Amino acid sequence: MDKYGLIGFPLGHSFSISYFNQKFQDEGIDAIYENYEIPTIEALEEVLGSNPNLRGLNVTIPYKEKVMPFLDKVSPEARAIGAVNVIRVTHEGKSVTLKGYNSDVIGFTKSIEPMLEKKWHKKALILGTGGASKAIDYGLRNLGLETVFVSRYERPGTIQYESITPDVVREYNVIVNCTPVGLYPKTEECPPLPYEAMNSHTILYDLIYNPDETLFMKRGAQYGAQTKNGLEMLLLQAFASWEFWHEK
Repeated sequence: MDKYGLIGFPLGHSFSISYFNQKFQDEGIDAIYENYEIPTIEALEEVLGSNPNLRGLNVTIPYKEKVMPFLDKVSPEARAIGAVNVIRVTHEGKSVTLKGYNSDVIGFTKSIEPMLEKKWHKKALILGTGGASKAIDYGLRNLGLETVFVSRYERPGTIQYESITPDVVREYNVIVNCTPVGLYPKTEECPPLPYEAMNSHTILYDLIYNPDETLFMKRGAQYGAQTKNGLEMLLLQAFASWEFWHEK
């Protein structure tokens, strides 16, 4: 039986384990998907050593960047992004080859592109600076948008929330939340933005999918903003993961 899985820490109830095990059952695929909650990225070696039937991994927080030095090959796209969230595991005799890919950018761009209008959507704010935000930045720039990262802290190449005025929101009217702010169970939280400056040309995209509608989305929608959560992106990522694992 082939194995696939997710590495990260901590791991609660993940979308991937439910999705893939259901897929395997529905399609009669002789495989299982498991969560591998590893406290350090160095523990990846133990996961590989104790699971000789492992064919592929997904990677989540906090290892999307930290895993890269452990890989034998990295796709050009993942290298340009600087983060990996899919690993293809190939066994040849006793040797194991790991190749890294990024499906975040595929899922995100396919999900947000239908919402974009060239006339109105030229600049974007990316909330957060983690591994997912790098894929979002890569995807938005490939779609022709100018991007700016927003951080709570002063970091090179970022602006801080207190600098985001109503004029900034009107200019950078595509806003993508790549932070955990608003994630269940802390559903009463949202990024500190001047929501009153938003209108029907504003797009609020939240990578969070639990809850279905975050406070970030609700507050923007009150002023006419278009909103979308991260569920479709997750589904598209899962499709891409399967194709990467099988080199399609």
